[in-house]
Amino acid sequence: MREYLARALERNGYAVTSVDRGTAALPLLESDSFDLLLTDIVMPEMDGIELAQRANVIAPDMRVMFITGFAAVTLKAGATPPDAKVLSKPFHLRDLVLEVDRMFQIGSATGI
Repeated sequence: MREYLARALERNGYAVTSVDRGTAALPLLESDSFDLLLTDIVMPEMDGIELAQRANVIAPDMRVMFITGFAAVTLKAGATPPDAKVLSKPFHLRDLVLEVDRMFQIGSATGI
């Protein structure tokens, strides 16, 4: 699924760096600048909520979008960045792209 999401965003002009787990994302977040963290909530080794919390310390201005297949998952107040978006599975790739586009209409960004 990660590959499909990356391709859809790339086809719409976004630069994408894709990794298979949160622990692989952290070193990238520390060494590079990103405008958006798009993460599943349920992942091996580190869930997306913990990743977003750590990412918020590293890059507090970075936008966050969670994707989840668990409609009943609720995000605890204060546990995630205040403007985080949640996109529930299943969704169409065009829905993802539209939501990312909407997130960047609020301000300017250089990529994902």
